[in-house]
Amino acid sequence: MAISYRTALITGAGSGMGRAIALNLAGAGVSVALVGRDRAKLERVRDEIKHPESRVVVEPCDVADRAAVGAMVERVRGALGSIEILVCNAGVNVPRRSLETLDPADWDRMIATNLTGAFNLVHFVLPSMRAQRGGLIVQICSISGMRASVLGGAGYSASKFGQAALGLCIGREERLHGIKSSVIYPGEVNTPILEARPTPVAPERREAILQPEDVAAAVRFLAELPPRAHVPELVITPTVDDFF
Repeated sequence: MAISYRTALITGAGSGMGRAIALNLAGAGVSVALVGRDRAKLERVRDEIKHPESRVVVEPCDVADRAAVGAMVERVRGALGSIEILVCNAGVNVPRRSLETLDPADWDRMIATNLTGAFNLVHFVLPSMRAQRGGLIVQICSISGMRASVLGGAGYSASKFGQAALGLCIGREERLHGIKSSVIYPGEVNTPILEARPTPVAPERREAILQPEDVAAAVRFLAELPPRAHVPELVITPTVDDFF
């Protein structure tokens, strides 16, 4: 199926799932805004995009900075003409994640990026989606946003539960404006966030779990659905796992 959406803004686009999502959508001719904190990484992703119909905008931005997000969204709208898909993918975790060792500053950083960052994007993108009577918002959440996980830690799980609730409320509030909101709950994915694990993940384990391209394919599936079809929640896990 073809994607009817013409433009997308993807956060955390410099690596991992964000990079894979950007490459997948751009490969279908969608124009993309690549958002993240590291300009060099975003520019490398930009250079990988070859589709002649896909325009690419590089926007370094910390999603936790509300004023910066507002200005960035306006620039993206000006460059691309619209934002028809929003993918809230930026996320962080920390090595010291048990309640015994968790630093309050790390708790604040996870909430600021994983939850408040998603809200900041939604806050500034929704008005134009309402005006254009349509759009797709995807929250890249986590299995830790469905079932609290010691592996993910209390702070990460709390932020992801909140992000999931945000995504579900968007869908319920905005459906009459033609706006669809989907929450994707990936299980373990081979991305740079694994490097924050207290115990290193073995290479053979990294090969067996989900790859970023698997989550990108799930986003592509959502983007290809007709306007009448809406998937509020989508769970995707490694075949080898029994977490769910």
